[in-house]
Amino acid sequence: MKLNILFEDDEILVVEKPVGIESQSGKTFEPDMVSEIKKHINIQSTKKGEPYVGVIHRLDKPVGGVMVYAKSQIAAEALSRQVSAHQMEKNYYAVVCGKPVDNSGTYVDYLWKDGKNNCSKIVEKGIKSGKLAELDYRIVECRDLDGIEVSLLKIRLKTGRHHQIRVQMAGHGTPLWGDRKYNPEFQSYLGKGNVALFASGLSFLHPTTKKKMTFFVKPNNGLFEHFSFHDTF
Repeated sequence: MKLNILFEDDEILVVEKPVGIESQSGKTFEPDMVSEIKKHINIQSTKKGEPYVGVIHRLDKPVGGVMVYAKSQIAAEALSRQVSAHQMEKNYYAVVCGKPVDNSGTYVDYLWKDGKNNCSKIVEKGIKSGKLAELDYRIVECRDLDGIEVSLLKIRLKTGRHHQIRVQMAGHGTPLWGDRKYNPEFQSYLGKGNVALFASGLSFLHPTTKKKMTFFVKPNNGLFEHFSFHDTF
């Protein structure tokens, strides 16, 4: 697998994760991002031993997009602090079935993770283990696709919960195209296509220089090919 590396120095590596690849080390023999990055570092470096690759954030296997990995423990700790303090900006494009009521807005919910079934659910505030989930969205374009109304959205995550965008969009009546877990009707009326979600934008402070780093990748496959992208976040 050839890595699309957007930036690399001694502390971090920013890369585009392809659709269908695990963002961390998996339990199977299939390729994963950590293993591929370690291979890359081994080729580039003269140092002996297994290189350090710190996972700072994650993307679901069917979701592609921009990710940052740490190449040292110090960098990993600094970037993780930014994630915990909600200082790392994560922006997505998503195609949903239907159209949100408002052209832009904020969804605030509480999500409970069902680890046994690998899914999350919206629950009432105060439910034990329910965690705050918040995101902003804006409609970019709406169109009719084979008699089905779909909308391209820009989404900015304010929190990072398990399957957050997929759960909140489904919970508010506009589930993601291709999301068989949270959009069960998709299988019956179309039945093909990947989850139409892509992590296009990522901003954070470099762990050493403290310089703001901003990266953008335009989605260019699957259902996204039906839409035009004229700007970044």
